[in-house]
Amino acid sequence: MEKVVILGSGPAGLTAAIYAARAQLNPLVIDGLQPGGQLMITTEVENYPGFPEGVTGPDLMELLRKQAARFDTRFKDGQVTGVEFAEKAHKIHLEGGEVVDAETVIIATGASARWLGIESETKLQGAGVSACATCDGFFFTGKEIAVVGGGDTAMEEATYLTHHASKVTVIHRRDELRASKHMQEAALANEKIEFAWDSTVEEVLDVEQGRVTGVVLRNVKTDEKRTLDVEGLFIAIGHVPNTDAFKGKMDTDESGYIITDPRTTRTSVPGVFAAGDVADARYRQGVSAAGTGCMAAIDAERYLGGEPPDLNREV
Repeated sequence: MEKVVILGSGPAGLTAAIYAARAQLNPLVIDGLQPGGQLMITTEVENYPGFPEGVTGPDLMELLRKQAARFDTRFKDGQVTGVEFAEKAHKIHLEGGEVVDAETVIIATGASARWLGIESETKLQGAGVSACATCDGFFFTGKEIAVVGGGDTAMEEATYLTHHASKVTVIHRRDELRASKHMQEAALANEKIEFAWDSTVEEVLDVEQGRVTGVVLRNVKTDEKRTLDVEGLFIAIGHVPNTDAFKGKMDTDESGYIITDPRTTRTSVPGVFAAGDVADARYRQGVSAAGTGCMAAIDAERYLGGEPPDLNREV
């Protein structure tokens, strides 16, 4: 039986692996659907501490993986299809029928951005198409860009991007926003934000080959198409936590994010911990995910050492 099994190999999972391995817990990492997590589709990362010149997302994840492997972390390809949580041992079911038994589990399966689902969008991810304004907004300083969405996330992203871009066009399929009143008022009052109402993105253009140069919009009421010249496209239609395998097995919020103890990374299941975007709908940053990965490994180590469930004690 494994002492610690870590589900996911993004910043949270690999940081948890580094700490668990250094604690001599010999962790096993199940790579998951997208080894390396969302940073694998991020070009330049300039806000991760320790890289004054910046680093690409794939390079950062490779360094974290090598660091975890240095301390004898083991890795296994596979996708979790289901779990059986029990008091003394947890069973993790993988594609292909394999079952892994673990004393503790750290869930770091992350969250996936909702995308539009068009081929040109996929082709240009990391080359002008992004789902994270705080990650990539700086690279569009002085440029005209667009944001897709009409909720709080879209308004927050659009407002943030005005600190960098010369103009932000919000593309929304309806003629009114779904965002909260405060977020709407802030966006509508911002001189750098314009709106393309009743519109959807039909295609992302890269006339110069390899970089976004515009988008083709279709008016949902008139079916008229037009081209909007922009150098970046931010998709802000929400994220989905990767928690399908855990539904009904632990406490989650209405959106599916795993609920943890506010003081720790403990979930509602003893011996199971959650780190990174799978439990974080607010920050969604590589560095915050890494921080909770560290916390989860320490929590798992202390659990294995017999730490009592009542943390309201003197230290």
